[in-house]
Amino acid sequence: MRCLVFGIVLPLLSGCSSFHREWSKAAKEPAPAHDITGCWEGTWQNSNNTHQDRMLAILTRVNDTEYGAHFYAKYKKIFSFTYRATFQGTWAEDEFRFHGEEDLGALAGGVYNYEGRASPTNYYSTYSSRYDVGTFTLQRPHK
Repeated sequence: MRCLVFGIVLPLLSGCSSFHREWSKAAKEPAPAHDITGCWEGTWQNSNNTHQDRMLAILTRVNDTEYGAHFYAKYKKIFSFTYRATFQGTWAEDEFRFHGEEDLGALAGGVYNYEGRASPTNYYSTYSSRYDVGTFTLQRPHK
């Protein structure tokens, strides 16, 4: 039983520490005036139940039409988890409009679909999976 618990918990903890190292490095850089790369903070909220909590994200530009996202989310203020997603999209004026799909595994709800928009100061997206439907509302961290 002890091995099973360590086998489940250890990968989750190492994912969180990896995120926090990445966050510390990214937070030292100023937020770009005309891009969405860098640190974001805010909330995630399910619309089909009462689940909601804090969320952090680091966005990384891959090319003109693709960004990588590394998310850190809290759940019930006790549990935390991280995951990565890739967003495809286009720039329209000062806003990146994107969509993506990521399989977070059976324990996390399976395949999630994303659709949203981000400007250099605001990020909003919807998500849906077999069990969850909701939103991410993020903004640049206050320094």
